[in-house]
Amino acid sequence: MADERARYKIGPNLWHATAPPPPQTASLETHVTADVAIVGGGFTGLSTALHLAEQGADVVLIEARMIGFGGSGRNVGLVNAGMWTKPADLIATLGKEPGERLLHALGDGPSLVFDLVERHDIPCEAVRHGTLHMAVGAEGLSDITDRQAQWAAFGAPVELLDKDQAHRLTGAEGFAGGLLDRRAGTIQPLAYAHGLAHAGVKAGVRLFTETPLQEATRTGANWVLKTPAGSVTAPKVVLATNAYGTLVEGMPWQASATELTILPYFQFATKPLSANVAAAILPERQGCWDTGLVMTSFRMDKQNRLIFGSIGRLDAMATGTHRGFARRSLEALFPQLGAIDFEYWWDGRIGMTTNALPRLHTVAPDVLSVSGYNGRGIAPGTVFGRALAHHIAGGAHAMPLDETPVTPDPLRAVKSAFYHVGAQAKHLIDRRF
Repeated sequence: MADERARYKIGPNLWHATAPPPPQTASLETHVTADVAIVGGGFTGLSTALHLAEQGADVVLIEARMIGFGGSGRNVGLVNAGMWTKPADLIATLGKEPGERLLHALGDGPSLVFDLVERHDIPCEAVRHGTLHMAVGAEGLSDITDRQAQWAAFGAPVELLDKDQAHRLTGAEGFAGGLLDRRAGTIQPLAYAHGLAHAGVKAGVRLFTETPLQEATRTGANWVLKTPAGSVTAPKVVLATNAYGTLVEGMPWQASATELTILPYFQFATKPLSANVAAAILPERQGCWDTGLVMTSFRMDKQNRLIFGSIGRLDAMATGTHRGFARRSLEALFPQLGAIDFEYWWDGRIGMTTNALPRLHTVAPDVLSVSGYNGRGIAPGTVFGRALAHHIAGGAHAMPLDETPVTPDPLRAVKSAFYHVGAQAKHLIDRRF
């Protein structure tokens, strides 16, 4: 695994450093057949593979690089319920029946994740004490108050916290309140992906890594997926590459990626804090994110590292700016920290859609694609994986999302560049004065 991290320039990523190893895999170097071929070894692909195999299907999964290389190994690790969009806005966009169907499916998403963790004994630092959406100023407090009312109308166990309650649960200074969602929790995301991979292999899934898809041809009722040294023949295909599909040059079926704006997101992790300092920060170990225009997040891991994230890419020009912003932010939030020393840092891609909701497509006959989790990859990826498996197996009304045609966003490149440059400019000056 260390060799793979070096080959793909993973860098000092906490999740890769602390996750138990994935199952042993190799690249595909022969010609195989299957009932279903899956492209992509992240949450969606692994969940689809596991649930299909548990239903008796013969499944082959190919991953261009390594299990969890993309968003699954770069995620914040918040297992949230629902989407970023407020329930009322989601229903207004999709309509009452499909909107409520998606809300209920994703509202139950954390339960599915934690049930899988328990059932397959996945060692991924799972903590189910909820997540906290922190209010920045009066506008942020108004936003989470509205969210609480909308979720409460669906019977969701969400609790509005005042300033003092928010401070007690976080130890953080400066927030006007918070929204506690008790359905949710945190995990070590790459460890969870590795655990899904182990469970899939045990159920009979054949996993191949370092196996990029190069060409796909339709032959009768089957697809033949060609890779550098082999091929997979299957009547049905699931494309589960999300924001990382375009990294494989020449890969077919990239149409769905053309509707995703890439939102870069970085994280910095401190060295393990002393026991007395760690006890005063997030004592119940909820994960947090805020209502700021340029969002930030913070959480703890099992070893008492404090992990801070925000929008931006850690390239040669921006890393110093984002590191300085992360340090200033943590000093303001937690004055008790003293000198801050970062041990790990990494970044990733979030696939954003124009309506902030995921997309389900048939990108070619018998080729299904789900993408656009808009920063909510863990629970939705797991939910859609199970739904895809049931749908492929013939389950009626299995999908929580209706299909739509691929609709490329002509401004995606401009918006992606704006997020990167805008976040860097804001972080250059934020919390300096």
